[in-house]
Amino acid sequence: MPPTTEFLVLAERATTGLGMACQLALTGYSLHRWPMLLAARALGPIAPSPWWNDGDAPAVLVQLPVRDEPAVVERLVAAAAALDWPRDRLEIQLLDDSGAACAALGAEAVATARGRGVRAVQLRRDRPHGFKAGALADGLSRSEAEFVAVFDADFVPPVDFLRRMLPHFAAPDIGMVQARWGHLNRDASLLTRAQAVLLDAHQRVEHGWRQRAGRFFNFNGTAGVWRRACIEEAGGWQHDTLTEDLDLSYRAQLAGWRFVFDPSVVVPAELPEDMRALRSQQRRWTRGALQTARKLLPAVWRSPMPWRVKFEATLHLTANANYPLLLALALLTATLLAHASGRPAAESLVAAAVLFAAGTLPLAAFLALGARPFRGRGLAAAMEVTGALLLCAGLSWHLSRAVFEGLLAPTGEFVRTPKSGSGGGRARARTAPSPGASRAGGGAVELALSVVLGVAAAGLGARGDVAGVPFLAALALGLAWVGTGVRRPREAR
Repeated sequence: MPPTTEFLVLAERATTGLGMACQLALTGYSLHRWPMLLAARALGPIAPSPWWNDGDAPAVLVQLPVRDEPAVVERLVAAAAALDWPRDRLEIQLLDDSGAACAALGAEAVATARGRGVRAVQLRRDRPHGFKAGALADGLSRSEAEFVAVFDADFVPPVDFLRRMLPHFAAPDIGMVQARWGHLNRDASLLTRAQAVLLDAHQRVEHGWRQRAGRFFNFNGTAGVWRRACIEEAGGWQHDTLTEDLDLSYRAQLAGWRFVFDPSVVVPAELPEDMRALRSQQRRWTRGALQTARKLLPAVWRSPMPWRVKFEATLHLTANANYPLLLALALLTATLLAHASGRPAAESLVAAAVLFAAGTLPLAAFLALGARPFRGRGLAAAMEVTGALLLCAGLSWHLSRAVFEGLLAPTGEFVRTPKSGSGGGRARARTAPSPGASRAGGGAVELALSVVLGVAAAGLGARGDVAGVPFLAALALGLAWVGTGVRRPREAR
């Protein structure tokens, strides 16, 4: 065999081996969903009795971290001020790192709340540092409240939020209670419906299973209440990752605190309607999750917890590794196509189909289970689940970069997600520019990859390797969706 031919054979075998390794890893992450599916059931009614009288109700601090959120800041402060809780036991902090123009809106909203007899204050830092974590820590140091509720700028807590959440803290080892997110603008577009499916499955299915199974689960950064002692014992808010909520959650549970998820308490919020904003948000979440894994997995494995809890925590914190694995598998498949000749053997087609099904069906079922209470079992639910799968595929390039940044790069900048005030309630129809969103730009790489993978899918179909066509075609469609969404002129949206 000539040296060149021998080299090509070895290269093809290596490519095949790498592709199989990527596919097996993806299948392993996907099969991780099966315990959630097999044990899936709606959490029963959660209605613990209050352990206080209004005369001795615990002091609650409501923290509202904002930075240049002109479209929603007034609505946020008004919703917090309307919370049903004894006025002498309620304190509201608008943690405002905004510029002067937006800060004036915040000051106006706080003044209105104070006029209604609410103890509200706007806290402005001369030299903001530590991103959202720094703002939360600074505000906490200025209060002595026993419990702390946190709401991001676009959330609208219901009036009875505290009345329904605080009873869970009757047990002294409960450190945090998380409510479920609702969606003010769920039906704005396929993009928002796809996001809603992903978030509903994460909270309704995954959080519910983690709570029942005694696994780690995390505060979602907003719409939750913390016991102050839990925050302090776990080491406080830290800003060496971009996901301070995930970081503190793991440290608190490693310290022995228990968390509660109450899906019956729903706090509506705004979903990004702009692909650039969504991509920026997902990059921060992905990068921060890998930073948290890098920071805390050694402590998880040193802890006395059962090995199955440690193993599952590893899968949880590194789940975003799916993105580079997905992209690598697609590119390896396209590379093999360029050198392959002839129709593949029947057993190869069967093996590829089985692995594809094993990697895809659990995720699709997981998303469908999360969407079912909202859309039934009809065509609408199927379209939304398909949209969610395509969105994940389309984000694979951008989030693959975020995975490696989380593993190798410094913390980076906390880029906020722009808010438009969409989806009900009183909000100003104006937005401030987002540095992160404006820099996100691009889309050229996604579009180029979509062309390459689309051609590869067509080539596979032409040579009879139909088992690989759905995978490459779905990835090509998703990348085209994200790429065109990013490149569309903002005024056309």
